[in-house]
Amino acid sequence: MLAEERHGAILQELSRKGSVKVADLAARLGVSAVTIRHDVRELAGRGLLVRVHGGAVSVPDAPAREGAEPAAGEQDSERARREPYVLGMLVPQITYYFPAVIRGAQAAARELGVRISLAVSRYDPEEDRRQVAQLLSSGVDGLLLTPSENPTLSPVTEQWVNELDLPVVLVERKAGWSTPAVEQAATDHAYGAYLATCHLARLGHERVALLACESRTTPWIREGHELAQRALGLREGPVRMFPRAAVGAPAGMDEHVDDFLDAFRAEGVRAALVHNDMDALSLVRQLRGRGVRIPEDLAIVTYDDEVASLADIPLTAVSPPKEEVGAAAVRMLVDRLDDPGRPLHGLLLRPSLRVRASCGAT
Repeated sequence: MLAEERHGAILQELSRKGSVKVADLAARLGVSAVTIRHDVRELAGRGLLVRVHGGAVSVPDAPAREGAEPAAGEQDSERARREPYVLGMLVPQITYYFPAVIRGAQAAARELGVRISLAVSRYDPEEDRRQVAQLLSSGVDGLLLTPSENPTLSPVTEQWVNELDLPVVLVERKAGWSTPAVEQAATDHAYGAYLATCHLARLGHERVALLACESRTTPWIREGHELAQRALGLREGPVRMFPRAAVGAPAGMDEHVDDFLDAFRAEGVRAALVHNDMDALSLVRQLRGRGVRIPEDLAIVTYDDEVASLADIPLTAVSPPKEEVGAAAVRMLVDRLDDPGRPLHGLLLRPSLRVRASCGAT
């Protein structure tokens, strides 16, 4: 069906009922909800209807013909009355890391005059789907999506994201070549690990260990650590990946401190990149209890910079641009809604390094 035919059908339905829903129009006309939303925005721009959350309503005394233009003052008035975009935002948690991402998204939303509807999945892929289904049923215009699993590493998640019938921007997740209609705004975590490893090398360390509890971020941190070692010609540092502890259990790294100490002493390691802050604080406490001096015996850079500065020995940390990522994702999604034909965007923002006492340099 051509755009002109869809526009005529939408206006005809409005003249009969006075209001229409995007989902109903999409089903009736056999096109996607994204297409209908674009049609509704275009017709609203011509002053032929008023866009509201999830659909449209008739304009009182609207011009009878689609091509007729309302007077300038009338058009401005109708634009002011339209419902703003509503962006669904799914995050896996709101207690660590993501509060800053949400703040950045909310600030950008206020600037752009759009609204955010927030949902939390608690790192449960099934809950991802339930929460997104609820957002879709509420009539959101697009999704800011941080699924529990990375689509590039989870075929099931990748397929689910591809099946979502509205604009999607992945937030702190990467869109692969197999997610062709999805955009992304994320931290370049590989660069962050590269930055940390290079910093420790500049301080004279020839080997840099990597200690991390497995998470959605660790694949990129491993990548950056490996790239830095090769680029700088460093001796390969030991890598210890520990399973993530259950919620409410002691930090997952605690029970492995003795294993790390054995490697630390046997292999002469004097520097380590630790992911994340909470595990790094626990590790430092455990090491100091065993007589290891920070940074004299072991220089540490942690990753995330959520609570690194609050340690007894303030920890040098890689600081992802969390608020900027949230803001960039909102701008990207609004641009997509305004112009569905624009080229797809993928944005990686580089983190910075906050140097503190744990490296022996301030």
